Amino acid sequence: MKEKIKILFDLTKIKITIFVTLTTAVGFIAFAAELNSAFVDVVIGILLLACGSAVINHIQERRTDALMKRTKQRPIPSGKVSVKSASILAAILLISGSVILYFGPGKLALGLALLNLIWYNGFYTPLKRVSSFAILPGSLVGAIPPVVGWVAAGGGIFDKEILIISFFFFIWQVPHFWLLLMSLDQQYRQAGFPTITKYFSRNQLSRIIFVWMVATVVTGLLIPFFNLVEFPFVYYSLFIGGVWLTWNASKLLSREVENISFKFAFRDINLFALLVVVVISIDKLII
Repeated sequence: MKEKIKILFDLTKIKITIFVTLTTAVGFIAFAAELNSAFVDVVIGILLLACGSAVINHIQERRTDALMKRTKQRPIPSGKVSVKSASILAAILLISGSVILYFGPGKLALGLALLNLIWYNGFYTPLKRVSSFAILPGSLVGAIPPVVGWVAAGGGIFDKEILIISFFFFIWQVPHFWLLLMSLDQQYRQAGFPTITKYFSRNQLSRIIFVWMVATVVTGLLIPFFNLVEFPFVYYSLFIGGVWLTWNASKLLSREVENISFKFAFRDINLFALLVVVVISIDKLII
């Protein structure tokens, strides 16, 4: 039983899909400032769709996964699950999530969620095999889920409040991916993926990533100025978190960057994103 659960979690990339669900939830909370039945519908619907999208991604990348040490033990390349079984699971997840969103939050939320799925599986995933800069348009995948939550709560798709949250997650996703790439560059090359290290040295990339991390901090600090939060603790929390992330990220500017592991920066920028989710939610729900 434990093995089957592990396989299911691997196929659905549960850590990633839970974070997608969290960003959807913060979009809902930012508008509604409460948890209700509509919140449950959009959270479950998005989780199922995100899980279905992850399974499709496993199917799409099964051959390249088999070439990388990090991914060759995934369920499909390792032979634990067949493509047919994975396809059936993906269909069940996608249909279930779509039905919940259609009869819950409605057509607009469902349309945005399906747009995100199409962009991820139909555009970004194939583009990764063609361009090392695929993450730039691909970051739209991180920007859409908060908007789904916002409109599910009754907000407008172009409201300035949700646009700044969406923009934050768009900016965050670029250094998030490049930091992961820096740790796995050789494996990506072996699998035939074009990598950004083809164009920039490790030293140059560390500086580029530092700039993107600072841009993530600045975007996060702009959120309180869009009438999203009311209490000073949010300003202080984001400011302290931003200073902490910038200080830690400054290690990337070291002359000895060739000997630095990028894992610390990957962890830290994800913690800052989580901080943004938490403080907005606390401001809306508790204080």
